[in-house]
Amino acid sequence: MMTAERPFKRALDRLNGVGLRPTRQRLGLARLLFEGCDRHVTAEQLHGEALAADLPVSLATVYNTLNQFTSAGLLREVVVEAGKSYFDTNTSDHHHFFVESTGRLEDIPADRLMVRNLPTAPAGTRVARVDVIVRLIEDDGTA
Repeated sequence: MMTAERPFKRALDRLNGVGLRPTRQRLGLARLLFEGCDRHVTAEQLHGEALAADLPVSLATVYNTLNQFTSAGLLREVVVEAGKSYFDTNTSDHHHFFVESTGRLEDIPADRLMVRNLPTAPAGTRVARVDVIVRLIEDDGTA
């Protein structure tokens, strides 16, 4: 198999593996998301990358696709504030640093943070996961 075909095959395998129909747009967005290292991306960032890669797709389609990928377990949505979400290609249990001034999101490995004494979930529910976001500000050296 040619080298250029491998990312396409990996994207195709991921979509097929979760039962999503591999449309041209889903395949293109999956390649952009999953070709490299784990990363955090907003819908707007991914839309810009898609246009730069000559993948004609609307911002609405990017949002829909990110939500479909999240529902299928390919991504995790990280809500840092009302109306501001990142989509994380690392779906393992972990937490995040969020630099408020730059919007940078960085992983904290799960074994670096211990969450204890969670309250009992209300009747009829269970804890699916715990997401911790540690908010950071740039250190100006005055403290």
